[in-house]
Amino acid sequence: MVSHPPAVTIPPVFVLSTGRCGSTMVSNLLNRHPRVLSLSEFISYIGIRSLSRHRPTGDWMWDRYSRQQHRTRLMLQGRYEELLYPLDAPSARFSQDDVPPILCATLPHLTERYEELFDELGPVVRGQRRQSPPDHLRYLFEWLCQRFGCCTWAERSGGSLLFASRLLFEFPEARVIHVYRDGRETAISMSRHYLFRLIAANMLAMRSYGFNAMKSLARGRYWERLSFRLEPLARVVLNPKRLPYDKLTLPYFGTLWSAMIERGERMLGRLPSDRMLNVRFEDVQADPDGQNRRLIRFIDPSLEDEAWLREVSSIPRPTPSKFERLEPDEQAALTEACRPGLERLGYPL
Repeated sequence: MVSHPPAVTIPPVFVLSTGRCGSTMVSNLLNRHPRVLSLSEFISYIGIRSLSRHRPTGDWMWDRYSRQQHRTRLMLQGRYEELLYPLDAPSARFSQDDVPPILCATLPHLTERYEELFDELGPVVRGQRRQSPPDHLRYLFEWLCQRFGCCTWAERSGGSLLFASRLLFEFPEARVIHVYRDGRETAISMSRHYLFRLIAANMLAMRSYGFNAMKSLARGRYWERLSFRLEPLARVVLNPKRLPYDKLTLPYFGTLWSAMIERGERMLGRLPSDRMLNVRFEDVQADPDGQNRRLIRFIDPSLEDEAWLREVSSIPRPTPSKFERLEPDEQAALTEACRPGLERLGYPL
């Protein structure tokens, strides 16, 4: 730790993805870099609706970071690798019922002394003046950069293509690393993941109320506005224990993946090349050194670090294909569901 840490001098980055496609791997790569603050699942746990409040106080923002909301409780129903707080450890201060959103993944990703950092952050956040939520977040992220001696930050939340346009509207200075993977493998992973099963079942249940969430996601210009308005309604009307999980098929997850890719392409395609980098999961597995070098150069050429490259070259590892284990008719149905997204990304059918 340096006495006078450097100011944030490099534009920040959002790592955007459908989820279940290697974005966690990118967070872990960046977390090893000494000058990049890797923020994992920050937006996921506090919720994108936290950005909708008009000029909140620091006390209000700390409440969002430190007290569970409905979405946090739902997310904690599924134990998965992105949840880093050791809920079952004897020494854990918090339980599943009261662990703060910012402690679920973000702070444990940064340091092993995450509870001490949590205590340190409270007065810092609460002492902030009234300002827009994005400005609150900028202050927090820049304070953490100084705390850890970093010169930029990169936030990654799983499934962030669902709310990416809101992030880029609120943070116009930010650039994008878009991580993606063959949709057939991604859809299989989604189908086995609690949070994505919850999202898919909610979208399916909305059909009975006359709202085609999948179509709105892929083509609607006002997806975030609609989802903001529908979230409180869904909380009351859609009981997570009574959602139609039994009607979720593998092709449905393929359609969900493809809709997210279509939305991402419509939105990210407008960004200039110096603001957006496409990172294909399979390429990182095949050439970790070359792709990691490309990744860090995009953030800023001054961050290229040979020691870091050597350290992280072993993180991306080949994974066996789950798609190849499916029966031929299952493969055909899933490929057809993923076809629009696969064609947009240039994957062979």
